[in-house]
Amino acid sequence: MSALIDTLDWSKGDGLLPLIAQHAHDGRVLMLGYVNRDALEHTLRTRELHFWSRSKQRLWKKGETSGHVLELVSIAADCDNDTLLAQVVPRGPTCHRGTPSCFDGAAPAHPWLNELEALIAARATADPASSYVAKLLAGTPSRRAQKVGEEGVETALAAATGDIDGLRGEAADLVFHLLVLLRGAGLSLSDVVGELAERHAVR
Repeated sequence: MSALIDTLDWSKGDGLLPLIAQHAHDGRVLMLGYVNRDALEHTLRTRELHFWSRSKQRLWKKGETSGHVLELVSIAADCDNDTLLAQVVPRGPTCHRGTPSCFDGAAPAHPWLNELEALIAARATADPASSYVAKLLAGTPSRRAQKVGEEGVETALAAATGDIDGLRGEAADLVFHLLVLLRGAGLSLSDVVGELAERHAVR
């Protein structure tokens, strides 16, 4: 813990360094705050982001009132050792306005996948007779699993035969049906990315 703290250049900002909080799963920039040594020590020890409030002149934990804490996954300094980037998992909205990010327009690293996931969620309540997604979600879990299996096999066959155009299309079908499968099971793409991030963190 002290190794990182002791390498930082605390002199540039009169003992304060900017800390950028970034969503560990989708890459969105969530907020920027300032830390002193005490705040950083608390962050590293509790694995929840703490800052130094310049207006209140005191240490504060993000979410201490709302409960919307930012759980620390990793933290790194920039090349000049005077700015910190924290990869975090937010437990609720980050901004006091109730938005995911304090930066309006901050988008996930793969915004179209999130848009597609939102579209699938919206179609869940549509008429199954007029919506393929609604029909799949109204069906059985085994039917949704079957579609993922079929698309997985077709993706593998395209790859095995060197059909690049076919691979691109079949992979797109596979991802789409996987998102529908996850939605039907009450999961999301963020849950899957989070699982991957946690596996990487324990290596």
